Amino acid sequence: MIFSSIYFIYYFLIIFLILYFITPKKYKNYTLLLGSLFFYFYGDSKYIVLLLISSLVNYILGRLISKKNKKLFLIIGLIFNFGLLFYFKYFNFFLSNINSLFKTNINLFSIVLPLGISFYTFKNASYLIDVYKNRVNSEKNFINYFTYIAMFPSLIQGPIVRYKDIDLKDKKISFDNFAMGVERFIIGLSKKVILADTLAKLVTSLTNMEVQTVVSLWVKATSDIVKLYLDFSGYTDMAIGLGLMIGIKIMENFDYPLSTYSVTSFWRKWHISLSSWFKDYIYIPLGGNRKGKFRKYFNIFVVWFLTGLWHGASWNFILWGLYFGTILVIEKRFFLKFFEKHIIIGNIVTNILVVIGFVFFYNEKNILDIFIKMFTGRGISFTNVSTNYYLLNYLVLLIISFIACTPLLKNIINKCKNNKNLNIVISIVEPIVLIGLLVLSTAFIVDASSNSFLYFRF
Repeated sequence: MIFSSIYFIYYFLIIFLILYFITPKKYKNYTLLLGSLFFYFYGDSKYIVLLLISSLVNYILGRLISKKNKKLFLIIGLIFNFGLLFYFKYFNFFLSNINSLFKTNINLFSIVLPLGISFYTFKNASYLIDVYKNRVNSEKNFINYFTYIAMFPSLIQGPIVRYKDIDLKDKKISFDNFAMGVERFIIGLSKKVILADTLAKLVTSLTNMEVQTVVSLWVKATSDIVKLYLDFSGYTDMAIGLGLMIGIKIMENFDYPLSTYSVTSFWRKWHISLSSWFKDYIYIPLGGNRKGKFRKYFNIFVVWFLTGLWHGASWNFILWGLYFGTILVIEKRFFLKFFEKHIIIGNIVTNILVVIGFVFFYNEKNILDIFIKMFTGRGISFTNVSTNYYLLNYLVLLIISFIACTPLLKNIINKCKNNKNLNIVISIVEPIVLIGLLVLSTAFIVDASSNSFLYFRF
């Protein structure tokens, strides 16, 4: 079940919210947990027991860490969590590389990646580390802990909410929060099904062209990153909106990263929950920037190697991570202060570097050939009739999508709200626009033009 489906929006969500709000306050976590388990079972019934066992083991280890032999139980917990992740996500990748390296013929296992395992593994691990570091007290109630891990708004695709940042015992349930949640959900839904999924059609059309051109390759690469941003940030908007509806504050995961002035700043604003997780649990424990420049740059490479690996068991993701690790080291060493003073130049360079970087992300094969054609045009023309047709046909969508990647509309609306007369107009128009977006999004979903979220595979 995905958020951008008729079944979720008009059946599951409505029934769940009714049951949730008629449930007495002290039992709401039970309703949230049951709803979340149904949500997960609908999408991946095979591994719901794994979700339960993983949560139970980490709950018990958290209690043990808070009492005695803290380091021993932390190590056991980390081995358990990352051992599960390694088996389900990386074991076949490991075997296939062993086969390639040593010319062996070890049979690969038939392993299906459990839904959301990359996300709930990091939630479990951060909880154990925080208990060990005395940043949080261990949770005494298993239902509360299981609800934290399994709550459906952030279970499948994040954000990677930390235990210390979530309050399941004192939810802020109010009409204002509910209304803000509905608004945020609709905005995210619109970004996903109206913009991202339509951009996906452009990308597919360009990919399937019989003859590629320099322009088609650059437009595809640019559309890929814009599509991913709208898809993933749209999901995050929906998750945050769902949280607000039920009185839970879920952290922001994006802050208009494509509008920033440096790659360093980009990664502070893109997938914030993952970036901050690696910073707090890998980069800083390795020494961060406190042990000299060489150690700082080494730590950056370690973090980005792991970030690439987290995204998938494939060499293109590792190359993607190492690419950004290299760019960040070079930028911090030579260009960051310049970009901070020349924001427009910094933004242009940053977006070009990001577009280039995500070519690794989207392509497992022929990456070098793609880059050669993009930069030299070797063996292909600059453009052709098909490229021009698709570009003109999707031009309006591209412009709207680019605007949606910036805070422009948000800033305009906020300025209007600061004006008394315009605020009255906004208060009347805003609900009408939201209803229109919901109706239009529903039409797109019914038309079967909506796809699953891109980060589901991670």
